[in-house]
Amino acid sequence: MSDAPKPLCVLIVDDEAPARSRMHDVLADCAQEFPLEIAGEAASGRAALELLERVPCDVVLLDVRMPEMDGIELAQHLLKLDRPPAVIFATAYDAYALKAFEVNAVDYLLKPIRAARLKEALARVRTARPLRPEALRELQRAPRAHLSAQERGKIELIPIGDIVYLKAELKYVTVRTARGEHLIEESLSRLEEEYGERFVRVHRNCLVARGAIRGFERAAENGEARWVVVLNGIEEKLPVSRRQQHVMREFFR
Repeated sequence: MSDAPKPLCVLIVDDEAPARSRMHDVLADCAQEFPLEIAGEAASGRAALELLERVPCDVVLLDVRMPEMDGIELAQHLLKLDRPPAVIFATAYDAYALKAFEVNAVDYLLKPIRAARLKEALARVRTARPLRPEALRELQRAPRAHLSAQERGKIELIPIGDIVYLKAELKYVTVRTARGEHLIEESLSRLEEEYGERFVRVHRNCLVARGAIRGFERAAENGEARWVVVLNGIEEKLPVSRRQQHVMREFFR
């Protein structure tokens, strides 16, 4: 029986075709000394998630700067996979690289990428500590473009622009869109901090998208009249707590 280590399965993620081609070439140089196989490549975060659901990989070589979903956001969604891969960030920006290293990415690569540096990074993959979600959030420069939920063994991406409201229920947050509901394990307070300009708190357990508010009306509950939010796209109406009734004044202003 051979004692040779199993080849590392690698996924390349970069929105620029020349950069992906360059990474293929550098990996080919590494493969002469380091056992690896390339599972494929992806030009976007969404495409990377779809590929990883079909083909689990050991490591993702991940560009930091990408449109729609940058590498930092994608790394957070990857943590919800059953077998999250290690992440090696690739960047042309030194400030990003230093922070990535500090948050326990396996390593970072400054572009243009050299084979010797890539081999060093790949050598650390099997003993790397998992990425920490809180550290990735610290590295975030802008709000995520999507939330994500694990559903039926897949990662469901939820565009922020589709969300009508976010409601805390026990340890989960219900994410409501016009098409249905998703459950995510995140803090409502942290979501409010991240998306404060887009959402407004109407109750201690509920954030509503400002753009989804059609108006407010009085409704009876247990014989007592109270204000509720009327929403675009769904029939459900949400209670407004007394503490948050200032939201109505701001809305009508």
